[in-house]
Amino acid sequence: MSRFLSSATNRIDSKGRVSVPAAFRSVLAQRNVQELYCFQDFVFPAISVGGPDLLERFERQIAAEDPFSPDANEMSLLIHGGGIFMKLDAEGRLMVTDFIRDFTGVSDEVTFVGRADHFQLWQPQAFQAAQTQARGGRRLAGGRSE
Repeated sequence: MSRFLSSATNRIDSKGRVSVPAAFRSVLAQRNVQELYCFQDFVFPAISVGGPDLLERFERQIAAEDPFSPDANEMSLLIHGGGIFMKLDAEGRLMVTDFIRDFTGVSDEVTFVGRADHFQLWQPQAFQAAQTQARGGRRLAGGRSE
């Protein structure tokens, strides 16, 4: 099964577009994803990006709750209120909109980060800091860092 793996940093062009890494475009093509569901990550200052199946997974979780419960309402607020649909252009580029810039702090470069079933858009220095912190936490917990 194809997965989003690794990371890559690409420059945003003068029209506000960024090329999605070829490996990520390949996974999208294998999964026949035509429309991207993008939402503001719950933990990190990143935009999470996947196919409609990602949204459907969250909606199944919401539907399993009492629709009037605080949990269902909070999840809907995050998933529906903090999400949008986007499309790649014919050259495999994504428009870096205010939705992305405002939440991530991205300015002239975007780091694409594979997360198995989806990928994320990060401000490059924020990704490096989070990855360094995660490695340090693994070392302190006795986990392997390599």
